[in-house]
Amino acid sequence: MKIAIGNDHAGTDYKNTIVTYLKSKNYEVINYGTDCNESVDYPDFVHPVASDVENQKVDFGIIICGSGNGANMTANKHQKVRSALCWTKEITALAREHNDANVLSIPARFTSEPQALEMVKTFLSTKFEGGRHQRRVEKIACS
Repeated sequence: MKIAIGNDHAGTDYKNTIVTYLKSKNYEVINYGTDCNESVDYPDFVHPVASDVENQKVDFGIIICGSGNGANMTANKHQKVRSALCWTKEITALAREHNDANVLSIPARFTSEPQALEMVKTFLSTKFEGGRHQRRVEKIACS
């Protein structure tokens, strides 16, 4: 599986923890995030992740910023992206099961690194249920 990851300065440590985990499980990781803690603009690191998801160059995306909101809003500007802002593994599971989320947005200032890692594990292991949820997902995009 191929994962694109992007982060701003608030998510650097989280990204490093997540990338280490993903590589230990033999996931291929494309790192678009910053590697420093100095202030940067999250869209610069989120748009490449969302583009890769939208163009099916990767299976999933993971984005991290302080609140998760800015990264999430940025990713969702891409038509084929369904980014979910999650702060628990239960919400993460529902985002995959019911919304077929293909990008996980993590709020670094409101979750711990262990929580974030559990969300990543849940995100990657949870399948979309389809059924009644499929028709709802099909209605998300604007034409």
